Amino acid sequence: MQTQQRILKLVLWGNWILLGVAGLAGLVFAPFDFTKGIIAGGLIVTVNFHMLYRTLKKSLTPPYLASHHVVLVKYYIRFILSGLIIFVLISGGYVHPLGLFVGLSVVVASIFLATLSEVKKLIFKEAV
Repeated sequence: MQTQQRILKLVLWGNWILLGVAGLAGLVFAPFDFTKGIIAGGLIVTVNFHMLYRTLKKSLTPPYLASHHVVLVKYYIRFILSGLIIFVLISGGYVHPLGLFVGLSVVVASIFLATLSEVKKLIFKEAV
Protein backbone atom coordinates (compact mmCIF):
# COMPACT_ATOMS: atom_id res chain seq x y z
CA MET A 1 0.00 0.00 0.00
CA GLN A 2 2.93 2.31 0.60
CA THR A 3 3.88 2.31 -3.10
CA GLN A 4 0.32 3.18 -4.12
CA GLN A 5 0.19 6.08 -1.66
CA ARG A 6 3.54 7.37 -2.93
CA ILE A 7 2.33 7.23 -6.56
CA LEU A 8 -0.93 8.95 -5.65
CA LYS A 9 0.88 11.74 -3.80
CA LEU A 10 3.28 12.17 -6.72
CA VAL A 11 0.40 12.39 -9.19
CA LEU A 12 -1.62 14.84 -7.08
CA TRP A 13 1.33 17.19 -6.64
CA GLY A 14 2.69 16.53 -10.12
CA ASN A 15 -0.56 17.71 -11.71
CA TRP A 16 -0.20 21.18 -10.22
CA ILE A 17 3.54 21.36 -10.85
CA LEU A 18 3.20 20.31 -14.50
CA LEU A 19 0.32 22.74 -14.97
CA GLY A 20 2.47 25.57 -13.58
CA VAL A 21 5.47 24.62 -15.72
CA ALA A 22 3.37 24.23 -18.87
CA GLY A 23 1.58 27.53 -18.18
CA LEU A 24 4.85 29.39 -17.66
CA ALA A 25 6.37 27.79 -20.76
CA GLY A 26 3.28 28.84 -22.71
CA LEU A 27 3.58 32.41 -21.46
CA VAL A 28 7.21 32.56 -22.54
CA PHE A 29 7.14 30.63 -25.82
CA ALA A 30 3.58 30.62 -27.20
CA PRO A 31 0.84 33.06 -28.21
CA PHE A 32 -1.58 34.10 -25.47
CA ASP A 33 -4.54 32.07 -26.86
CA PHE A 34 -2.39 28.96 -26.84
CA THR A 35 -1.33 29.68 -23.25
CA LYS A 36 -4.94 30.21 -22.21
CA GLY A 37 -5.70 26.81 -23.70
CA ILE A 38 -2.91 25.16 -21.75
CA ILE A 39 -4.05 26.72 -18.48
CA ALA A 40 -7.77 26.10 -19.07
CA GLY A 41 -7.24 22.47 -20.10
CA GLY A 42 -4.88 21.86 -17.20
CA LEU A 43 -7.33 23.34 -14.72
CA ILE A 44 -10.24 21.31 -16.12
CA VAL A 45 -8.42 18.00 -15.94
CA THR A 46 -6.66 18.65 -12.62
CA VAL A 47 -9.81 19.75 -10.82
CA ASN A 48 -11.68 16.82 -12.37
CA PHE A 49 -8.96 14.42 -11.14
CA HIS A 50 -9.10 15.85 -7.60
CA MET A 51 -12.88 15.58 -7.54
CA LEU A 52 -12.68 11.96 -8.72
CA TYR A 53 -10.14 11.25 -5.97
CA ARG A 54 -12.43 12.75 -3.32
CA THR A 55 -15.47 10.88 -4.64
CA LEU A 56 -13.66 7.54 -4.62
CA LYS A 57 -12.08 8.13 -1.23
CA LYS A 58 -15.41 9.04 0.37
CA SER A 59 -17.34 6.21 -1.24
CA LEU A 60 -14.76 3.48 -0.57
CA THR A 61 -13.87 4.36 3.01
CA PRO A 62 -15.81 2.41 5.64
CA PRO A 63 -18.33 2.82 7.18
CA TYR A 64 -19.72 5.06 4.42
CA LEU A 65 -19.44 2.68 1.48
CA ALA A 66 -21.45 4.08 -1.39
CA SER A 67 -23.10 2.25 -4.23
CA HIS A 68 -21.14 2.04 -7.46
CA HIS A 69 -24.14 3.69 -9.13
CA VAL A 70 -23.56 6.86 -7.11
CA VAL A 71 -19.89 6.93 -8.14
CA LEU A 72 -20.81 6.41 -11.80
CA VAL A 73 -23.45 9.15 -11.75
CA LYS A 74 -20.98 11.62 -10.25
CA TYR A 75 -18.39 10.58 -12.82
CA TYR A 76 -20.75 11.12 -15.74
CA ILE A 77 -21.89 14.48 -14.39
CA ARG A 78 -18.25 15.61 -14.22
CA PHE A 79 -17.62 14.17 -17.69
CA ILE A 80 -20.59 16.01 -19.22
CA LEU A 81 -19.70 19.29 -17.48
CA SER A 82 -16.10 19.01 -18.65
CA GLY A 83 -17.28 18.33 -22.19
CA LEU A 84 -19.58 21.35 -22.11
CA ILE A 85 -16.81 23.60 -20.81
CA ILE A 86 -14.43 22.36 -23.51
CA PHE A 87 -17.12 22.86 -26.17
CA VAL A 88 -17.76 26.45 -25.05
CA LEU A 89 -14.05 27.24 -24.90
CA ILE A 90 -13.38 25.95 -28.41
CA SER A 91 -16.59 27.08 -30.13
CA GLY A 92 -16.36 30.55 -28.60
CA GLY A 93 -12.77 30.90 -29.75
CA TYR A 94 -11.56 31.62 -26.22
CA VAL A 95 -8.61 29.23 -26.43
CA HIS A 96 -6.47 27.55 -29.05
CA PRO A 97 -7.59 23.89 -29.45
CA LEU A 98 -4.03 22.55 -29.54
CA GLY A 99 -3.17 24.46 -26.36
CA LEU A 100 -6.28 23.00 -24.75
CA PHE A 101 -5.14 19.53 -25.80
CA VAL A 102 -1.73 20.13 -24.21
CA GLY A 103 -3.40 21.30 -21.02
CA LEU A 104 -5.72 18.31 -20.93
CA SER A 105 -2.66 16.05 -21.10
CA VAL A 106 -1.30 17.26 -17.75
CA VAL A 107 -2.75 14.40 -15.68
CA VAL A 108 -1.62 11.77 -18.19
CA ALA A 109 1.90 13.18 -18.13
CA SER A 110 1.84 13.30 -14.34
CA ILE A 111 0.74 9.66 -14.08
CA PHE A 112 3.42 8.67 -16.59
CA LEU A 113 6.16 10.50 -14.66
CA ALA A 114 5.03 9.04 -11.32
CA THR A 115 5.08 5.55 -12.83
CA LEU A 116 8.57 6.07 -14.24
CA SER A 117 9.72 7.28 -10.84
CA GLU A 118 8.38 4.16 -9.10
CA VAL A 119 9.82 1.84 -11.74
CA LYS A 120 13.21 3.51 -11.29
CA LYS A 121 12.97 3.02 -7.50
CA LEU A 122 12.07 -0.65 -7.94
CA ILE A 123 14.91 -1.30 -10.40
CA PHE A 124 17.55 0.38 -8.25
CA LYS A 125 16.17 -1.23 -5.10
CA GLU A 126 16.63 -4.68 -6.64
CA ALA A 127 20.10 -3.80 -7.93
CA VAL A 128 21.38 -3.03 -4.43
